[in-house]
Amino acid sequence: MTDANVADRTHLPADDLAELIRAYGIAEVLERQHLADGLMNVNWRLETRAGRFALKRVTDVPTDRLRRNLAVLPVLGAHGVPACAPLPTVHGDVIAEIRGGVYCLFPWSDGEHVRGTDLSPAQTSELGAHLAGLHTALGRAADEGRMPAVPTSVTAEVTEADRALQKAERLAGAVTARGAGDSFDAAAGAALEERKILLDKHAHLRPEGEDPAGPHGWTHGDFQYRNLLWADDELAAVLDWDRLGVRPYAEEVVRTAQAQFGVEGVFDLERVSVFVAGYRSVIPLEPAALSDAVRRLWWKRMTDFWQLEFHYDRGDHSCDDLFIADEALLHWWTERLDVVERAFAGTA
Repeated sequence: MTDANVADRTHLPADDLAELIRAYGIAEVLERQHLADGLMNVNWRLETRAGRFALKRVTDVPTDRLRRNLAVLPVLGAHGVPACAPLPTVHGDVIAEIRGGVYCLFPWSDGEHVRGTDLSPAQTSELGAHLAGLHTALGRAADEGRMPAVPTSVTAEVTEADRALQKAERLAGAVTARGAGDSFDAAAGAALEERKILLDKHAHLRPEGEDPAGPHGWTHGDFQYRNLLWADDELAAVLDWDRLGVRPYAEEVVRTAQAQFGVEGVFDLERVSVFVAGYRSVIPLEPAALSDAVRRLWWKRMTDFWQLEFHYDRGDHSCDDLFIADEALLHWWTERLDVVERAFAGTA
């Protein structure tokens, strides 16, 4: 992301801030600090005479869905999930719409973001149990009518290899159009050529059918270290509920493990096993469901280019580093498909 884009993204207009102070009745803001951990949305810490708050500008979630998601957080808190409920505006709304911007405000939560490979074995197991507890609490909220009912079935699109190759070709054209480009263009161009080779070589391993194995229900959607706060070795807060949705439970288990324990181009499979065992101590997912979810996520990563689409289609460079890291992990993972699946299924 260029300096100009960074400044535009992280800037909180003075007029917006004045409106927010009135909307939430939080008195004078003494200091504000942009928080760099978020990727999609923008967050600030506000120091005010009324206390410390976290302000979030939501950029990619429809307001009706955002209101629904925020409204369930007090319910989850009552069920033992460390979810921080939003503060209402003076009119009782959970969001404030200011000149096209959508904001929500939360009490400040102390803690730190901890990468998965920095968690102790006990914390790793606890994290798995917390995720299962979160799924259980969301299920109870749905049973109580606090969330829409869970549909009887879900499907998961499985991208055709030919379609992924077409995307790769289109993006390769965008890279070429940059001419000499920069270091990211060079890395993206090389990665796209390698991805086309991988797709051709491994297309026969594409998951079959659009019916994922195992139970499904309401899930967080982005349960990973950027959205988790730890304090005194305990999980203190689960943040960022924008992507709350109905999915296979195994899908979220595997996606979380990838984000937490897929670092520096490799999976920490020992921690993966401990994390999954912690989850299964609460919700006993079958090994077949986990193996199916691993294969489906691997294929999704094989056929997806969302970071490059952000970069070349939207001019948004905020996720460039994710592309480089995910590409390295994809190659490592592809060479060890069976090993990774066994680690998740507990059959290694």
